Amino acid sequence: MNKNEFDWKKKNSHLVGNVAEAIKLIEPGDTIFIGTGCAQPQHLVNYMVSHSDHIYDAHIIHLLTMGSAPYASEKYRDKFKMNSLFIADNVRDAVNSGIGDYTPIFLSDIPHEFETGRMPIDVALISVTPPDVNGLCSLGVSVDIVRSAAANAKYVIAQVNENMPRTLGSSFIHVNSIDMLVPFNEEMITVDPPLLDDDLRKIGQNLARLVENGSTIECGIGRIPQAMAEFLHEKKELGIHTEMFGDWIIELIECGAVTCSKKTINNGKIVASFAMGSQKLYDYIDNNPFFDFQPTEYVNDPFIIAQHDKMVAINVGLEIDLTGQVCADSLGYQFYSGIGGQVDFIRGSARSRGGKPIIAMPSTAKDGAISRIVSKLAEGTGVVTSRGDVHYVVTEYGIAYLHGKSIRERVLSLINIAHPKFRKELIQAAKVQNYLQSDQIELTWDQISYPEDLEKYDTLRDGTEIFFRPVKPTDEAALSEMLYSLSSSSVQKRYFTYTQTFPHKDVQKLTNIDYKQDLAIVGVVPGPSGDQIVAIAQYFLDPKIMLAEVAFIVQDVWQDKGMGTVLLDYITDIAKKRGVKTFYATVLPNNKAMLNLFYNSGYQVRTEFDGDAHTITYDLDKD
Repeated sequence: MNKNEFDWKKKNSHLVGNVAEAIKLIEPGDTIFIGTGCAQPQHLVNYMVSHSDHIYDAHIIHLLTMGSAPYASEKYRDKFKMNSLFIADNVRDAVNSGIGDYTPIFLSDIPHEFETGRMPIDVALISVTPPDVNGLCSLGVSVDIVRSAAANAKYVIAQVNENMPRTLGSSFIHVNSIDMLVPFNEEMITVDPPLLDDDLRKIGQNLARLVENGSTIECGIGRIPQAMAEFLHEKKELGIHTEMFGDWIIELIECGAVTCSKKTINNGKIVASFAMGSQKLYDYIDNNPFFDFQPTEYVNDPFIIAQHDKMVAINVGLEIDLTGQVCADSLGYQFYSGIGGQVDFIRGSARSRGGKPIIAMPSTAKDGAISRIVSKLAEGTGVVTSRGDVHYVVTEYGIAYLHGKSIRERVLSLINIAHPKFRKELIQAAKVQNYLQSDQIELTWDQISYPEDLEKYDTLRDGTEIFFRPVKPTDEAALSEMLYSLSSSSVQKRYFTYTQTFPHKDVQKLTNIDYKQDLAIVGVVPGPSGDQIVAIAQYFLDPKIMLAEVAFIVQDVWQDKGMGTVLLDYITDIAKKRGVKTFYATVLPNNKAMLNLFYNSGYQVRTEFDGDAHTITYDLDKD
């Protein structure tokens, strides 16, 4: 028989019924599961609510649903008691007004609750494609917990929708596992790609910096995934293992960034459990063998996630306190969303070889009125990702790495990526809580902007690539470590003393600067605990006469590689562009390398010797 001539209704006539017959299967007190996301069987749901004369005290259970939720209305309170495993817009008011309930639970744990009967299901209302000649219906855009719910329900009622994309993988249910097939075609629920602003694009750019070629990515739907996708086009051989995805995935496949060719498991396949997007996305995934839809118990299993090398998990937070506690499901006592798969992927990617668990969020909320980085979480706020689980935190102002860091290091790192207008008050609050020392410098951050345009890579004589950037307040520990690693000879040449003491009160003055009157450029290389500082060049400007004192320190093992030449050329170029007229430096006679550095700079150098040290002076506009 030609596939196009196959009459599934005739072959399965014993299972085909209308919606009225189907809803009669629901009895008072039943627990009813409703299919997830954009695969919500709207026809079944709407009919059930509008023809519920025979239904009392029924319990509705669902994950995130994108269609209407009439059962969550006060009008039907005696008919339906709603319990959401993840709160969407359509039920948020109901939950927070007491009409509905919310179960906080890791997404990976839900199927087991169904299987053990601790979360029993009497009737599952799901949406499927028409059965094929072998009797297989695809669950389409939502496999997730739907597959487990259907497998453990007493009755399965399936709305057969010809508009549902036929997704491949472990996404099929056989007609023999369905109690009634209800044919009804309706338009798929769609979610259009979100509009982006400059702050979101900056978050996306910062996230892209953490994604290496060959990484496997978990990223859902919404503004942040869409923003990040714009900056992944030049990446190579990326893979996808994610609980859900949106339209952003199409552009990454089409540009060649996503190939899945380096995936450690499920090689050559995009693995996901559900999709939410536009009709373009649904057409794209229909019968597309590149997409392998799997149930939640597989996709969200931290053990499976951890098997991917370079697993990058990107999840969003609502708020984070200065110690690293992440709120993601509530705003004070008001529940907002759910735990979902955040912890599953945070923990799985943390155990991946080269993995990167990431929490991303804008630095502010309510049009910039409040900071999402706070000194303490609001009363009633729940913690989804604990301070022990958090690794990377990303805002539009940068990247903070917290794992294994002390409270003081965490506080400084998070304040450094908070919105500048809130940084001073965060420092003050941290002092009150004794998270920071009382002498911690408080800059007027609302008037200071980190000069990201001064970041650059350069190559030393031996071919080593070094990242040069302005110093940050969070560099205090790394700079202190470099200073203490210097030989006594290097210390004496820089500080004219053999001191081996570099206390907090002195080092923080080098890392907390205004980037205008004073500037410091550090050379960094990757280290086990983050950026390792191997060199620093500074100038201290007298703005009245535009005269600046310049100084350098290069870690001993990095000397004689051309580091000083690169630093001098770079900081001189910056100073010239900023209108600095003259550089001067004080150099000891035994510091031959520094003297030669200035003499070979190409500038007309003037030297004065007072019997103890040379004063080197040269005009920047007379090279």
